Order: sequence, then structure tokens, then C-alpha cells
Amino acid sequence: MPLALYALAAGAFGIGVTEFVIMGLLLEVSGDLGVSISAAGQLISGYALGVVIGAPLLTIATGRWRRKTVLLALMAIFTLGNLACALAPDYWTLMGARVLTAFAHGTFFGVGSVVATGLVAPNRRASAIALMFTGLTIANILGVPFGTWLGQAFGWRATFWAVTLVGIAAFAVILLLVPRGQAEPQKSDLRADLAVLGRAPVLLGFATTVLGYAGVFAVFTYIAPMLTGISGFPEAAVSPILLVFGGGLIAGNLIGGRAADRWLVPSVLGSLVVLALVLGLMTFALHDKIAAVVFVGLLGAAAFATVAPLQMWVLEKAEGAGQSLASSFNIAAFNLGNAAGAWLGGVVIAHGPGLGAVTWVAALLPLSALAVATLALRLDRHPPLGEPAPART
Repeated sequence: MPLALYALAAGAFGIGVTEFVIMGLLLEVSGDLGVSISAAGQLISGYALGVVIGAPLLTIATGRWRRKTVLLALMAIFTLGNLACALAPDYWTLMGARVLTAFAHGTFFGVGSVVATGLVAPNRRASAIALMFTGLTIANILGVPFGTWLGQAFGWRATFWAVTLVGIAAFAVILLLVPRGQAEPQKSDLRADLAVLGRAPVLLGFATTVLGYAGVFAVFTYIAPMLTGISGFPEAAVSPILLVFGGGLIAGNLIGGRAADRWLVPSVLGSLVVLALVLGLMTFALHDKIAAVVFVGLLGAAAFATVAPLQMWVLEKAEGAGQSLASSFNIAAFNLGNAAGAWLGGVVIAHGPGLGAVTWVAALLPLSALAVATLALRLDRHPPLGEPAPART
């Protein structure tokens, strides 16, 4: 794999730390800024909203830019956003800085996916996307725990200062390692790009992503109370167990990428089936400590085994025009799935049937995604009148 992919992974690492580290610093932020913990928690929702809104807007705004220039501009926004977080004098300034930082998220992964596929041979494209996303998985295993420790030891601002330095480093390696060929102006016609987004298979690809990842976050959002309240683990055991989840993320990400290089459509369908099975069986596994730990790892693997196949699938359906925009929209779809899953899990807990039912309810979501993906495949074979048949894999 070319070194440029590792430069993209470095950017993904910094973005992953920024997105998730705030979860471990809610007490520090709320105490320092004089807001409630629930208000501090809205910093997570604000970031997700920034990703969903910013991904299409920035991708459209930079549609005629050179892709390397886009990536550098996004890392500059990311770095300045984290600097603003570190210097924020009050809650609303911090919220605005978080939203600004999130604007870079979706477009970076969207454009980065297109750049990654252009750096390798056609039969390695999904693996290239997976390698870029490895930065995100490593952020969850190493970056977020370290950032949480740093913020608890030296104040939450220290974490954002550290991530600012990561942003500067990522900017430098992208500048040095992404080849000049990726600096060529991207041919872009907004009307044609939007027409691609209106294709039924592309829209169904987005829906598949939302439903599939909603199942993951319906469970992962509430994994701590599940491990303590159902499995009987002490609170101190949750963080070490989540390292198992992180290990699963890396393994699933790499396996999903390699499988998608060889068998894209079977990988999309198969990963959704596996995810549904893991979520459903987790209902029973949580009642045994050893099985619970095993299934936390399997959940991580099943969750990220879907990422590269789904991203590659949407890129193929947008072949010809609008790939960067479609790719960014699909990143926004992942984040929309995160928010929808967290909301659904909360409804199941608050209004019944309760915490123990979240896993099997969540399993219904990737099954719904499987049905949507099957419909998209039927449209591949029998496209609507006036719409060209998408490329087959």
C-alpha cells in the first residue's frame, strides 16, 4: 500500500479522537464551564449534526478544487476547530467550535475514500478504504483512552491542544505524501452530481448504511450499562472490555476491506447478516461474563466489517459522476445511523421493553438494511426507465 494511504489514516486518527474523546470528558467539561452533564452531552449531538450538514455542503463548495487541496483545507479546518475548542471561554463557543470541526469530518472521509481508491489497483480499492479507516479504529483503541487520561489529569483543554498538534502533523504528512497526481482539478458538474445522488440504487445504498449502523449504535451507546447491569461487571471493568471492542474494530475493518475487494456484493450482504446475528445472539451472551466479553469483540468486528463494503458499494453506484459527493453523503449516513440508533436504544430502555431488549431490537435494523440492499440489487438488474444500469460487480 502506498505511503499516501497512511497519511490519510493519520488524518482519520485525529478526527476519530476528536469525535469520541468528549464522551470521557463530560464531567470535566460540565464542571469547568458550569453546565449540566446533559448539556455537555449535547456537544456529542452537535458534532454529529455538524457532520451530517457539513459533509454535503463542503463537498459541493469544494467540488471544483483539486482533491489534495481539499484534503489540506479540511485538515486546516480540523486543526483550527480543535484550537478553538482548547481556547473556548464558554459553553456555546465550545459548541460552535465542535460543529466547525465536524464540518471537516464527513468531507474528509468522503473525498479521502475517492483519493484512496485512486492510489491503488482496481482490485485493492476496498482495502485502501479500509486502511484509511484504520486510523479511526486506532483512535478508538489508543487515542481516545489517552485523550481521556490527559484531560482528566491536566484538564479537558489539554486534550484539545494535543489533538491540535495531531492535526498539524496530519496536514504535514498529507502535504508531503499524497502524490501530485491527486492534485489534478476534479471535473465537477453540480447538476450531474446531484442527478447521480437521485439514482434509486444510490439512495438505497445510503438507506442501507443508515439502517446497518443504527443497529451498531443502538447497542454500543448503552454498552456500559449493559455490561454492569446485565453481565454483572464492575464499572472499572468496562474500559478494559472496550479495548476488546477496539481490537474487533481493527480486525473487522481489514477483513471487510479484503473481502470486498474480491466479492463486493456478497460482502455487503454477508456483513449485514453477520451483524444481525451478533446483535441477536448478544441478547443471550450478556448473561454470561465470558460470553459477554467475546461478543463485545465480535460486535466491533461485525460493525466495522460493514464499513469498507458499504462505502465501496456506494462509490460504484455513483460511478461516472458525483463520487466525492456520494461518498461524503454516505459518511453522513453513517453518522445519521449513529444518532438514530442511540435514539432508538434510548426509547427501548425508557419506554419498554427495557435494557435487556436493546440487542434484539437492534438486530432488526441490519435485517432491514439487508432487505433494502436486496431491493437495490434488483434495481441494478432492472433499472427504472430512463436510468442507466449501474456497473455490476
